Amino acid sequence: MTDTSTPRQLPLDLGHEPGYSRDDLIVSASNMAAVDIVDRWPSWISPVVILAGPTGSGKTHLAAVWKAESGATVLDSSNIATASGTNGPFLIDDIGDGPIDEAGLFHLINTVRQNGSSLLMTSRRWPANWPVRLPDLASRLKAATTVEIGEPDDILLSGVLYKLFADRQVAVEPNVISFLVSHIERSLSTANRIVDKLDRAALEKKSKITRALAASIVTAVDEGQAAFDL
Repeated sequence: MTDTSTPRQLPLDLGHEPGYSRDDLIVSASNMAAVDIVDRWPSWISPVVILAGPTGSGKTHLAAVWKAESGATVLDSSNIATASGTNGPFLIDDIGDGPIDEAGLFHLINTVRQNGSSLLMTSRRWPANWPVRLPDLASRLKAATTVEIGEPDDILLSGVLYKLFADRQVAVEPNVISFLVSHIERSLSTANRIVDKLDRAALEKKSKITRALAASIVTAVDEGQAAFDL
């Protein structure tokens, strides 16, 4: 028996990656202070700046913007000694959860201060909660400028969703955006994942992205996460 049903359209993987340029950055109350200090480089009051915020709050995007502007050398927090012989600026992304080369970081901060250079670090934790035992390093970290980034608010999350769809040349109705803002995890990485799944589902179904489709995708993602947590 011949299958006469309409074949599904398999979505092509076009490699849509989130943009990390300054033009891709959406500013709202939740990240305004962090964006401001990144934009003010090199006129920093303190040579050491720490951006602290939850996962998915946009720290890596801000770090990428600053790296492009400053030409910073990227260092691994567990092996900071590799900075030897380099004048900076320096970037350490996502420090504070794993092992820290404490002696290396202490000497790096001293070098930055002596050379009039800059060091930007991003973390999910405030410096006081980092696994630091070296008293001199703890003192140096207290003197750093720490800027908090909050979870994406409605304005930021809406703007990111609109942009992610626009980057794929997909038009969506405001009610779809409103639904997503109200129902997805407040994380920029989650927003990117949801948009990718919605785009693929719409291509496969040859349909527009509707509120109903958005609801089904969000439910599937939530159920998948719940199963993973178990």
